[in-house]
Amino acid sequence: MAEFIIERKKSQTRYFTEDLGSDIGLDMILIPGGTFLMGSPPDELERYDDESPQHSVTVPTFFMGRYPVTQAQWRFVTSLPQVNLKLNPAPAYFKGDNRPVESVNWYDAVEFCQRLSQHTNRTYRLPTEAEWEYAARAGTTTPFYFGETITAELANYDATQTYGDGVKGEYRKETTPVNHFGIANAFGLCDIHGNVWEWCLDHWHGNYEGAPNDGSAWLTDDEKAFLVRRGGCWDVNPRDCRSASRFYAHPGFDFDVYLGFRVVCEYPRILQ
Repeated sequence: MAEFIIERKKSQTRYFTEDLGSDIGLDMILIPGGTFLMGSPPDELERYDDESPQHSVTVPTFFMGRYPVTQAQWRFVTSLPQVNLKLNPAPAYFKGDNRPVESVNWYDAVEFCQRLSQHTNRTYRLPTEAEWEYAARAGTTTPFYFGETITAELANYDATQTYGDGVKGEYRKETTPVNHFGIANAFGLCDIHGNVWEWCLDHWHGNYEGAPNDGSAWLTDDEKAFLVRRGGCWDVNPRDCRSASRFYAHPGFDFDVYLGFRVVCEYPRILQ
């Protein structure tokens, strides 16, 4: 396995950057393991029933992409040797090297991770649903990691609609570059709320009854099961951008300008 060189910025965020050539890097943030309450409390404003019951989950340490995968990163990885599937090097509708890649289905996202793993000798994959929410919250229990409400100055969503005491704002009607807002949660992750939905590993379940409590993916034997997506997007109302909000999509659905993904790199046992 290639050596991990973990750097530390002034913010004390620990990370490494995967060099993808041509000045393209993939920042991977160290997410320290811990225990959190997954789902939303019964009194959270505009919550959905599928966010229940709130339950304790212990998540091991892992690395997660600072941003959703960009179109420049996607294009580099599609040039790597094929593992199982061919990949379109330019699937996105809203073009821009630093915009998130979208219009990719779940199988495409998995192929991306497999090619990147083969290229780097590290284990890349999609996040589990528990990993995603744990990383998104970064120790917070509010609807959004930045507090009780959301504004168009903090995230890209349909800000003609409001949440709680929030105010109306700009509805951009397109994706924005992943570093557009210049803010991060306490772990150092950016673009968590809005912009593009993000694929997860888990099969869709209508609630959390029987969900695993160890941070692993919740899978079934149904090969046609829908897959979980998280985070909201540029075209949704603010309630769908909450940390606890969850939705689903068919794994083969790739004509979706709302749907991208973020990668996880497994923390090597030698460092544990």
